[in-house]
Amino acid sequence: MDRVNFRTQILARHLYNHQNPITTNLDATPCVSYTPPELTEPQSEFDTKSLRKLLDGNSIQDIDYIYNLMIQSTLFCPRNRGGKVFVSPDYNQSMEQQREMTMKRIEYLRNLGAFNGWFDKKGFEGDLWRFALAETISIFDHSLGIKLGVHFFLWGGAIRFMGTKRHHDKWYKPTETYEVKGSFAMTELGHGSNVRGIETITRYDASTQEFIIITPCESAQKYWIGGAANHATHTIVFSQLEIDGVNQGVHAFVAQIRDTDGNVCPNVRIADCGHKIGLNGVDNGRIWFDNLRIPRENLLNSVADVSPDGKYLSAIKDPDQRFAAFLAPLTSGRVTIAASAMNTTKIGLATTIRYSLSRRAFSIIPNEPEVLLLDYPSHQRRLLPLLAKTYALTFASNYLKMIYVKRTPESNKTVHVVSSALKAVLTWHCMRTLQECREACGGQGIKTENHVGHLKSEYDVQLTFEGDNNVLMQQVSKALLAEFLAAKKRNKPIRGFGLEHLNKPAPVIPSQLTSSILRTSQFQTEMFCLRERDLLHRFVTEVSQHQTQGESKEHIFTVTYQIAEDLGRAFSDRLILQTYLDVESTVPAGSLKNILGLMRSMYTTIVMEEDASFLRYGYLSTANAAVVRKEVPKLCSELRPHALSLVSSFGIPDAFLAPIAFNWVDANAWSSV
Repeated sequence: MDRVNFRTQILARHLYNHQNPITTNLDATPCVSYTPPELTEPQSEFDTKSLRKLLDGNSIQDIDYIYNLMIQSTLFCPRNRGGKVFVSPDYNQSMEQQREMTMKRIEYLRNLGAFNGWFDKKGFEGDLWRFALAETISIFDHSLGIKLGVHFFLWGGAIRFMGTKRHHDKWYKPTETYEVKGSFAMTELGHGSNVRGIETITRYDASTQEFIIITPCESAQKYWIGGAANHATHTIVFSQLEIDGVNQGVHAFVAQIRDTDGNVCPNVRIADCGHKIGLNGVDNGRIWFDNLRIPRENLLNSVADVSPDGKYLSAIKDPDQRFAAFLAPLTSGRVTIAASAMNTTKIGLATTIRYSLSRRAFSIIPNEPEVLLLDYPSHQRRLLPLLAKTYALTFASNYLKMIYVKRTPESNKTVHVVSSALKAVLTWHCMRTLQECREACGGQGIKTENHVGHLKSEYDVQLTFEGDNNVLMQQVSKALLAEFLAAKKRNKPIRGFGLEHLNKPAPVIPSQLTSSILRTSQFQTEMFCLRERDLLHRFVTEVSQHQTQGESKEHIFTVTYQIAEDLGRAFSDRLILQTYLDVESTVPAGSLKNILGLMRSMYTTIVMEEDASFLRYGYLSTANAAVVRKEVPKLCSELRPHALSLVSSFGIPDAFLAPIAFNWVDANAWSSV
């Protein structure tokens, strides 16, 4: 009864208060408002245009031209949010609609002459122009960038580098005008990274001077072929070439898969790969060949040829060397993926850091304003090391582009190793950064229009596209091992891959590290070189131990993958640091050089803190590891005043960022509904 009486009293008071409301006034708190960070952040101490010049080099004019073409057209879905116009694909469209919009955007750019001279522009300037165009288009939409990349870099690149004059004369012009829509049929259901293992077969019929392409089993169907499902008229078919019953290895052939009306050709079957977690503006398809006949001239014959009477001809007799020469030109795919990873990362960081410079949360002192997100040390720790690392990796990406466009037959091996390493490291960094940005934006990071969350699913494919990252890291380590053993066999100093530091005595790391030591380029270089040389020696020793037990080379590399991946990362980090120092050396003393030095120290310190190999193999004592860890928040606090200037230096127009990067209050106001 006591409980009943208690509840009765509560209800009575409730009814009384409802009929006689309390009139006590509550203090009104001002509503949250948006303040542009440009009004509150300190003015830049360095010239942001000069920093952008270091990032984009002589391509700035080409990049800005493509930006402007996209901003001007309604095909790029402009929309007003919070008083600003933004462009991005409409992901509410169906898969079929997204694919058609991708083609309409390509037609728009083609009609304005964006691709004019694609094959005519020569030298490294022409290659850099092609890279700039493709990378900038990918900033708007990864599907659009991939669709163009398949047509121009894969199909067009195969014609250009694997073909000879007869192919250039026939295919260059229709490729540039999109009279021919090209695709690239290498991957199969049963084989991806292992190109040598593909099962499609091509045989030669001397009586008709034709090749016959056959899909002998279901696992040999060509899979994930960009453009195949809807639009491609032709493809480059990678196939095992059999001549008189002898397998001559993988070769490439031009095959028509659709006629000019879009009908699938006889003896070809095509199916759709279906909806994907991202890139639904690309029509990935599957292809089967049922004894498809093509002219003898459709063999891309820069490395090997077949005579009219069926004789196999090649100046390169060794099958391994022939295969390497055959695939060497395709490195451009990894180059564009690495560069695209950095652009995608910049979108995420620019959006998130701008948001964190205007969004507040919690008051530290009663009755005081809430604190900006980026003023919290924990938020700085989440974002600013990634920002510094993005600069370091962008410089490395630029280095990769330069060694690719200036490559020679002698440097092809270096290009392959560097592109394998950087493709892996840069795409991993991109995905990790996007995830951190998504979380750092809270609920706003979930909205597709704010990019950071959605870009993860759009970009995820690049971690396995053009080579699984873990496999690539093992390839890097195998190449370093081979270079080391070859030098030892010649009894000469090692040359190549930046390994010349192995010819010098091993550096000695101070027993007690300090903040000032951690920030010197000498210490940073010595630490990264020490790690690389030690891991290479450990890898050599481990492989040798397995060899003495009579194990096969293939088996050895499967059981030594852990040390191989550690070595691959060590090689990559040392290379990235070296490219950074090379860029830094071109800048005169002053505020820009100071900020570059600060970001370099952040990059090297965060690598030492996050990579377990520094502790695992004893390069850092536990005491020195603690010094490294304490240095990170110091560097973050010093970078904090420069955050806005550093993301502004990316040079990305506001329209390609997200509403939360600007007036997120007005962008979500009722008036915008």
